[in-house]
Amino acid sequence: HEVDDCRGALHVYSDGSIWRSSKPSFNVPVNDDGSILWKDVIFDDSLNLQLRLYKLALSPSFTKLSIFYINGGCFCIGSRTPNYQNYCFKLALELQVVVISLDYRLALENRLSAAIEDSFMALKWLQAQAESERPDTWFTDVTDFGKLFISGDLAGSNIAHNLAVRLGAGLLELAPVQVRGYVLLAPYFGRTVRTKFEAEGPKEAFLNMEHTYKYCDFIFVYDKKNVARYWRLFVQVGDTTDHLIVNPFRPYSPSIDPVALDPILVVVGGSHLLKGRADVYAKRLKTWGKKIEYVEFEGQQHDFFTIDPNSDAAKELMLIINRFIDDYSC
Repeated sequence: HEVDDCRGALHVYSDGSIWRSSKPSFNVPVNDDGSILWKDVIFDDSLNLQLRLYKLALSPSFTKLSIFYINGGCFCIGSRTPNYQNYCFKLALELQVVVISLDYRLALENRLSAAIEDSFMALKWLQAQAESERPDTWFTDVTDFGKLFISGDLAGSNIAHNLAVRLGAGLLELAPVQVRGYVLLAPYFGRTVRTKFEAEGPKEAFLNMEHTYKYCDFIFVYDKKNVARYWRLFVQVGDTTDHLIVNPFRPYSPSIDPVALDPILVVVGGSHLLKGRADVYAKRLKTWGKKIEYVEFEGQQHDFFTIDPNSDAAKELMLIINRFIDDYSC
């Protein structure tokens, strides 16, 4: 019998088997007008893991920085969805950058920290391209490997944070690739003790009820019950939401205070269920003297920038990301 149904995309049964839908969670059409070229490359043959690369159709006259983008999906749902495809198109076009979108192993089959390790391997693949005399032609003459920004939303933000800590602590060497900063969009942090906002839930919008965008009709319940369900699926059996990847400040973990973190931009919707975690994260790092910026979009919710990348809020977010990149890419 069925024991878990994750918004129709993932069904878990009592015998341990699972079923994944081939259909996207959100009915969002891909908006591909030809201005951006894209292709898939394998970065890990043994696991058949891929990167999706995006670049401008018209080659620029100067080299561009790159954004290494890590999708969300609660560590349980994949990256090949139209809403992420559209968002990567927007990143590449609006910011005039090369976008490298990561595919990683998913829970329940591969619980944490599989996704983190896959992300490390993808960065090592990029390093190999930077070191090679004959890199993938996708990067030839258009990519400055010394200007890389790492970004992600939700679970992807957690992965990005863990990459920042590992790189800052000197546990991962990427030269000649140089990370200049991180953009964490609605990070998926938590802990066993809930905040008041998590316990009561937001009063507005589609976290709790049906919501309609201009071209996206769906029912998506993203409340405390569903958040707890996803956490239960991707942490190791017997572990809790004080897992290091969920709670970066758990009391029995090494402090990240002494870690030399690169600049971080944290963005969250003001009505997102987990916004309090993002706020605490930013404030804690700021007290430790880290270069961190926190931006909250009033009234905005879960993944507003990927579900409707043409909204006013999503356009404003793109301007903020562009300014952050300009500040730290020199």
